[in-house]
Amino acid sequence: MPAKPVRSGKTVPQRKAAQAKAPRGKRTHAGTAQAKPTAKPATSSRSAAAARDIGALNGHLGYFVRRLQIWVFQDFIRTLSPLEISPAQFSVLAVIHANEGLSQAELGHTLAIERARLVRLLDRLQRRDLLERLPSSADGRRHALRLTPSGQSTLKQARALAERHEAGLLTKLGETRYRALMDALRS
Repeated sequence: MPAKPVRSGKTVPQRKAAQAKAPRGKRTHAGTAQAKPTAKPATSSRSAAAARDIGALNGHLGYFVRRLQIWVFQDFIRTLSPLEISPAQFSVLAVIHANEGLSQAELGHTLAIERARLVRLLDRLQRRDLLERLPSSADGRRHALRLTPSGQSTLKQARALAERHEAGLLTKLGETRYRALMDALRS
């Protein structure tokens, strides 16, 4: 089937090819580019290294919490990678293990995961035979969540990796900071 032309008279593949060949700059509706004014090179002798002064961010707790969260998650993702599970999947397995028979809605509320994302997460874990959804004895419209034997085994391995991860955080932050941070965030 031939490609449909668009308003410019060019087909979508022709327009994309023209855009790819056109110099960078402002694109017009026909897919051609208008010349972009050349920027003057920076006169600073700074390299691509990070800036030393973060300005107003230095007074924002949210900035530092986010930086810490990224650093912790990157390490946790690396730590869990041999099991091919994400931190979110680990959280789901841990909460289900601690609360067998929990409903999807209760799990989503506990972990603050919106419904559509939680369903996809549970589908992936179920396809890997790590959990099962059983009809709830209390309400036929809900599912009761339970780990499979494979899920229990995977969680056991993941918990050992998570403990190693936490020990690394404790070492990196120092016990006083680690405990103070945990106490502040738990309350």
